[in-house]
Amino acid sequence: MAARTESPQAALPERRRPELDAMRMLVVIGLVFFHSALVFATEGDFYVRNTETTEAITVIAGFGVVWAMPLLFLISGLGAWHSLQHRGAGTFAKERLLRLGVPLLVATLLLNPLPQWLRQRSTDPGHHESYADFLPRFFDVRVEFDELPFFVQGEHFETGHLWFVVLLLAFSLMLAPLHRFLPHEPFRRLADRVAAATLRRRGVVLLPALAFAAICAFAGMEEDYAGWHRWSYLLFFAAGFTLATDTRFRAVMRRDARATACLGALLFTAAAPGFTTADDPFTATTALAVVSRALFGAAGWCLVVAIPGLLDRPRRQPPQEPLAPTAPRTRQRIYGYLAAAVLPLYVLHQPIVVAVAYFVVGWAAPIPVEYVALVTISLALTLAAYELLVRRTRVTRFLFGMRG
Repeated sequence: MAARTESPQAALPERRRPELDAMRMLVVIGLVFFHSALVFATEGDFYVRNTETTEAITVIAGFGVVWAMPLLFLISGLGAWHSLQHRGAGTFAKERLLRLGVPLLVATLLLNPLPQWLRQRSTDPGHHESYADFLPRFFDVRVEFDELPFFVQGEHFETGHLWFVVLLLAFSLMLAPLHRFLPHEPFRRLADRVAAATLRRRGVVLLPALAFAAICAFAGMEEDYAGWHRWSYLLFFAAGFTLATDTRFRAVMRRDARATACLGALLFTAAAPGFTTADDPFTATTALAVVSRALFGAAGWCLVVAIPGLLDRPRRQPPQEPLAPTAPRTRQRIYGYLAAAVLPLYVLHQPIVVAVAYFVVGWAAPIPVEYVALVTISLALTLAAYELLVRRTRVTRFLFGMRG
């Protein structure tokens, strides 16, 4: 009973946390920079590759891979907890199907064939098949149940960058019936005990790093899903859901953020040599590859719980009060604009990056010049596509998963 009196407000719902929205925006916009960099990477198999490449991209991109997409799943799990409390399991599942399933279907039909078509034209200069002729081959698909949840497979078909949407939808639909039918009280009691222990003892928040280290080490990693094994993301999603149940977890993440961030950076630094020297670091069973993956997994958890803690600052005004009227209106408008645009920007960005890269790699210019041009043009076109083709009508907003 002592643990329950420690924080009488622990179970109360929190108001929306703007720093989480800011992190989502930064990660999604950062993906334009990330995928543009892959055009110039020596390793990998991006759709369009520059003739001149650099190995520096592998290490720089690797540091983004270790935390960026896991952070999106953690934040999604945090949001899922509050959404389920307000909507209930049935309404939550329906809302997820509409907000994630509809844009997934639309983008698969209209956007995903383009990068694959450009891949063929880029790798084979003699390939002159028209886009219209390629489309039937892209949609020549089969069902493979062992690729759960990516059931639809084909020689040219792919979910591409929409793998994030597929997994998030699958995790949400898995969560809804569990939340509805499993007893809630035992889960709350367990979360209460864990929150009390985590607040009382430093280092407890790091224990999940062992699970992520084990998954990466023994299940391997999947390059198609930003390096992580697909089911690792389920753990990040579940962790976010659990962390949202008690405000003491938030206090712990804030308290231990600096030390956890330093540990995460050290673990990633220790993992980097193995990824650059092992023959197949993602799946090999050599001691070097296994240890490197374990360090990578542990580093990912440390960084993912550290970043929200570093950016989380308690507000001076009580939670129930509105945002201070002195906040700059221009900044508020930009923030609101981008917060609503996160999912459409994610859906739109990669086909645009690939299309722009197809032309930029033909330039006779140094890598820095091509990279800056690729990022600038791709970001401008992505924002323009959102503003002119998505945001303006109710139908297009619905098709790209926007509310209202």
